[in-house]
Amino acid sequence: MERVTCPVLGPRRTSAEEAAALIRPGDVVGISGFTGAGFPKAVPAALARRITQAHGRGEEFRIGLWSGASTGPEVDGELARADGVARRLPYSSDPDLRRLINDGTVDYVDVHLSHAAQQAWFGFYGPLDVAVVEVAAILPNGLLVPGTSLGNNKTWLELADRVVLEVNHWLPRDLEGFHDVYYGTARPPHRIPIQLTEPLQRIGDPYLRVDPAKVVAVVETDAPDRNTPLTPPDAASRAMAEQLVDFLRHEVGAGRLPPELLPLQSGVGNVANAVMAGLMDAEFEHLSAFTEVIQDGLLDLLDAGRLTAVSATSFGLSPAGQQRFLDNVGSYKGRILLRSQEISNHPELVRRLGVIAINGMLEADIYGNVNSTHVMGSAMMNGIGGSGDFARNAYLNFFVSPSTAKGGAISSIVPMVSHVDHTEHDVQVLVTEQGLADLRGLSPSDRASRVIDHCAHPDFRDRLRDYVERARAARPQARHTPHLLSEALGWHQRYLDDGAM
Repeated sequence: MERVTCPVLGPRRTSAEEAAALIRPGDVVGISGFTGAGFPKAVPAALARRITQAHGRGEEFRIGLWSGASTGPEVDGELARADGVARRLPYSSDPDLRRLINDGTVDYVDVHLSHAAQQAWFGFYGPLDVAVVEVAAILPNGLLVPGTSLGNNKTWLELADRVVLEVNHWLPRDLEGFHDVYYGTARPPHRIPIQLTEPLQRIGDPYLRVDPAKVVAVVETDAPDRNTPLTPPDAASRAMAEQLVDFLRHEVGAGRLPPELLPLQSGVGNVANAVMAGLMDAEFEHLSAFTEVIQDGLLDLLDAGRLTAVSATSFGLSPAGQQRFLDNVGSYKGRILLRSQEISNHPELVRRLGVIAINGMLEADIYGNVNSTHVMGSAMMNGIGGSGDFARNAYLNFFVSPSTAKGGAISSIVPMVSHVDHTEHDVQVLVTEQGLADLRGLSPSDRASRVIDHCAHPDFRDRLRDYVERARAARPQARHTPHLLSEALGWHQRYLDDGAM
């Protein structure tokens, strides 16, 4: 089937190598892609080869790289192995790129996902030279049918001086109609309220727009998204899911949630996906989701009829889930809507809809501060993503994690987190396989008792209680949030020195 039917852009079809040749050393490149879905499949790899050849000749060749969120190894991984990235934003989780970020080779700018597009638009990051965006088709009028993610594609197409379009024949042509691209944003002081009051409400267009004069190349591809298989829920994940679902039941019984709950948001990963799976056996019906990524758990709830509406910015399915969607794509139209991430993560909308946010964490401290991104305070594991967008503005938020890591050598509950992504003011409920700590309305002292008693692993509870008692005794005039500053990060230092906390 012909995918490029625009008479203006059709003649600009070229090879990936020729398109990559249009990207110059030092350019800033904005690419499509969000959690392994919708990233360009050919041009970044061709660019990586070109960069490698330039380095072989002793020439400097690195680029700035902007995206929606993480991409596939064909983008971040290829360019990292070619030493082709000078600066990266707003999110990355690729292991090869992570290594270069952590050794200082690549400058990494970690940004809330709701902020990335608008701050680029405000000019905070400087000019964008090139956009490389994957689409499903180019229509006769030049409009673009988006693919399996929207991310920041709208903004990159608007800001870039030059645009390369990858038209991927692997994408179902039936994706037309799955998207809602909002073009009503403006710079302050000319902004107006975003008129969205329910997850599936349309406020924009089903197509992306591009100025044809900026399109310098159209590359046709036929390659799948690269999504990571999800491991089956283990005992710890199931325990967390059960506690969270029981807590939702309690909130319904107390009249603080309606029987159909409120729109759900779930972060990316096995634990968050297990929580969605836990809702399969619960009594809740007519559920909805206003989230970033559609993982297998949400697809399961849709297929079971428990979930009626999902608004997101991207898919993040396992290979099996991806095939299930492709085989039944038509049945999901009208139940799934993909939006630009500046809308899917918009604080105004998250707060108005009353989202229930469920996100993972690396560690939390006894007062409820959460570290989502940095191992031992310095080594980046992944960006903050959208967890901050949702946690601060949610009606109800949860942070979930196993209580220990590295076979019990690390406690996920510590005296003081080694890096703060979410302060105690933005954290309502902590969940581990040990239990659930509802921190709403509690003083720091009460928070510490509840976190230790309900979330810490038994191997670490007595030591945490001892820390609090000694901190309270050491400074009688400073008992509001007592700490022993000489020991607050001592557990982390002990792990670095001895391999165990």
